[in-house]
Amino acid sequence: MDTHRDAHVAAVLSPVGAVIGTEEFPATAAGYRELLKWARGMGTVRWAGVEGTGSFGAALSRYLLAQGVEVFDVNRPDRTDRRQRGKSDPLDAQNAARAVLSGRARAQSKSGDGPVQIARMYELTKGSAVKARTQAINQLKAVLVTADPGLREELARLNNPELFRTCARLADDSKNDEGDEEAVQQATRITLCLLAHRIQQLTEQIQDLERRLALLAERHAPQLLTVVGIGPDTAATLLITMGDNSERLHSEASFAALCGVSPVERSSGTRQYRRLNRGGDRQANAALHRIVQTRLRFDPRTQDYFERRTKEGKTRREIVRCLKRYAAREVFHLVRPTRP
Repeated sequence: MDTHRDAHVAAVLSPVGAVIGTEEFPATAAGYRELLKWARGMGTVRWAGVEGTGSFGAALSRYLLAQGVEVFDVNRPDRTDRRQRGKSDPLDAQNAARAVLSGRARAQSKSGDGPVQIARMYELTKGSAVKARTQAINQLKAVLVTADPGLREELARLNNPELFRTCARLADDSKNDEGDEEAVQQATRITLCLLAHRIQQLTEQIQDLERRLALLAERHAPQLLTVVGIGPDTAATLLITMGDNSERLHSEASFAALCGVSPVERSSGTRQYRRLNRGGDRQANAALHRIVQTRLRFDPRTQDYFERRTKEGKTRREIVRCLKRYAAREVFHLVRPTRP
């Protein structure tokens, strides 16, 4: 399926790659039902390749998974291929189906219908709130630099919490002596007050979202919180990477590759070596990095490992890469225990 905001184009291929049919359907609940009914009218539908399972194709992927169809996430064709073969929605849908048949598309889609999807929504909102608060703090301090010397010297001695509380009361103070103040000074006080109120509101939102994420982690993955170096925020990030249907990851090696901590083979002639994986989910990679850095500071077992590998001639970068790989393995087996 080639997915768009208002319509999806579907192409049905036989097991040998022959195009059976191509059709366009609206991106609505009724359109999803018509699409699957149309496809099943040509035979048994086992697999579906969907472009953009995390954006335009998210709702369609959830519907197909609920109907028992195995959904694979398909990358959009590269520009070189499109220049050679052309660009159209039916061609993109056929390429998506061929990617599944050939085995190029092997990443199963996230179900997006459980607590992990809820955590993803909270993390998304929290991330934007943190960025907005940082921007507001920078703006407040930039305004303070150009403020009247008396006001600037009065606020310069305060730490951030006291500074924000004091600035939030500046508008009330300016009302009492509005006629005595210059227009620029009054506008400066009002600006500082509004920015301080914005910072306080965003701080309350962030704290509320952190409480919600902590409750989700304690309720659905308490085993992660017992591990050294993993807090609620890190646990939520790793769970979002795995998805609600963690069974789509067949091994801990696949999870390590998804997090970008698996080594990549490089060779040329007689020279053979491994380089760091620069792909994968960078948020999950950063979460594993935080786990390793915390363990290097507080975990005796990790500290002993670091000293032993250092004596073997390994660099800190190589040791951290190995520790991130071990952390990914531990997280995978905690979230998805191996069945006998």
